[in-house]
Amino acid sequence: MSLLDHLIARIRQDGPISVADYMTECLLHPTLGYYTTRDPLGTQGDFTTAPEISQMFGEVIGLCLAQSWMDQGKPSRFVLGELGPGRGTLMADILRATRRVPGFHQAAQIVLLEASPELKNKQVETLRDYAPKWVDTITDFPDLPLYLVANEFFDALPIRQFLRDGDGWRERLVGASEGALTFGLGPRVGQPALKDRLADTTDDDLVDLCSAATPIVTTVAQKIATFGGATLIVDYGDWRSLGDTLQAMRNHKHSNPLETPGQADLTSHVDFEAFALAARTTGCAYTRLTPQGVFLERLGITTRAQTLANSLDGSALEDLIAAHRRLTHPEEMGNLFKVLGLYPAHSAPPPGLES
Repeated sequence: MSLLDHLIARIRQDGPISVADYMTECLLHPTLGYYTTRDPLGTQGDFTTAPEISQMFGEVIGLCLAQSWMDQGKPSRFVLGELGPGRGTLMADILRATRRVPGFHQAAQIVLLEASPELKNKQVETLRDYAPKWVDTITDFPDLPLYLVANEFFDALPIRQFLRDGDGWRERLVGASEGALTFGLGPRVGQPALKDRLADTTDDDLVDLCSAATPIVTTVAQKIATFGGATLIVDYGDWRSLGDTLQAMRNHKHSNPLETPGQADLTSHVDFEAFALAARTTGCAYTRLTPQGVFLERLGITTRAQTLANSLDGSALEDLIAAHRRLTHPEEMGNLFKVLGLYPAHSAPPPGLES
């Protein structure tokens, strides 16, 4: 049975499902889900993340985290963590860039949170020299200072979508008709979680609600407020979500999110305001939301690119220049992706970010 057949059977039996339920089935179904059955990254996959574009991304982020560790007094034991580590490329680049920071590796315990068995196997291979530990939930991270990166992690968490209707909201649902999946709307009801959005939306505006993200950010912020550390959240989105941000990527091209369930990556734009509000409830500080290009330039990515360029020529040099542009240019990933930092209220923000 295909995932499409499974979903249609479920809908016929139980009725339309939320977008969140649909995303969860598509991405994490035990035998038919997108992340549970394949490596989605790279030229042979469906999309490419920043660490796969260039080593420079992970190198400057690694030095950013190491500087935060030094700024906070070089705790003798800490967690160097990542949420959704992909193939392990970003963590490998972080570790390579920080190997000469005195005491950093000796104090670090590497902890990874990964839901995909296929990608976890890749991480085992990539990071075999560093003895990482894998956990299933954010609460399983040790109670130590936490220096954490989440690059394109939150965009894959399931969202519910709501259409503004007067002073209420109608939830966008996934139904079935004539052997295909279709979008529909539920009844008009109040949504306490969206009460603040009545001020900046009008009828027929569509907004996202990612309830899965809040407890993760809250737990991370609590650990940082209590034990110290710093978190870098890098993702595409903005301060608030607005409009239909649900999208599917297949073979590096956008596709219909309902057309090939389980065979395309599903993501949505991140609502960074919700992360900041969650952090605030714990006493953890957060930085200004900063475009990725600005953040990477502040960390010295251009200087690093120039150093690498000195030993390159021909197509290798052209690839380096293209990678730098893709990561930093406003018309590429530079403005689409944003960075939010979390840090202890009594400490300096992570380098490259402002309070």
